[in-house]
Amino acid sequence: MSPHALPPPAPGWDCHVHVFDAAAPVVAGHYQPVHRPLAEIQALAQGAGFGHLVLVQPSVYGIDNSVLLAALSDSPGRHRGVAVADPQITDAELAHMHALGVRGLRFNLVSPVGNRADTVNSFKALAPRLRALGWHVQWYARLGDLSTIAELHQGSGVVAVLDHLAGVHAGLPAHHPAWENLQTLAGLGSWLKLSGWYRLQSQAPYQDLDALLSQAATLFGPRIVWGSDWPHTAFAPDALPHYASLLEPIQRTLPAALQQQAFESAAATLYA
Repeated sequence: MSPHALPPPAPGWDCHVHVFDAAAPVVAGHYQPVHRPLAEIQALAQGAGFGHLVLVQPSVYGIDNSVLLAALSDSPGRHRGVAVADPQITDAELAHMHALGVRGLRFNLVSPVGNRADTVNSFKALAPRLRALGWHVQWYARLGDLSTIAELHQGSGVVAVLDHLAGVHAGLPAHHPAWENLQTLAGLGSWLKLSGWYRLQSQAPYQDLDALLSQAATLFGPRIVWGSDWPHTAFAPDALPHYASLLEPIQRTLPAALQQQAFESAAATLYA
């Protein structure tokens, strides 16, 4: 290997990061992102054993995926993407995204500038095209949305991926009705993203999520992946959580086999 050659990507997958270009226009009414390029998170994650990233379209860019697609094109084949689109997107645009590594579309039902409006009709219009591409739908949703999500995916042939522990938050009872909806979604072959601990009414070291994390991960079995949620837009730019601290809930809670799936092998299946 030449002294200037890059090391091969580490085997782990960080399945939820965002990249930002401070010069790119944003949707008004939410937050103004700090410049956070791919190179920054790629170096940070690689140093922790995560050489592959899933770049998720942030709500502030709406359906303009140009920042995400430019980042994917910088490292061909190494990373994957989850975009945001409406039913008017062309087949040529979808094919271009697929070639760059996009493997799903995100429905954001939480952020104030998300794409909650007309969710049902948008999903139904896009589902046949996503099914043909082998793409999934990633849902950033609240517990109250889970029954609707389950109904939409029933018979759709499109896989659901649930962001940020599906909204399961600290203090949620073990027998809350939401668990029935999660069991239904798990039975439909849905996936669960272990991420966003600080979005779940919890603070580091997030021990009040341990039992819920274990319950949820066991329910979804091998269909779990981990994401750091970098660059943590809920925090001031100079006060970000330490990257390793976001691994600790899984390392503390899950058996070794599930850890390996969450950090490595499951993502290779979901984002193939």
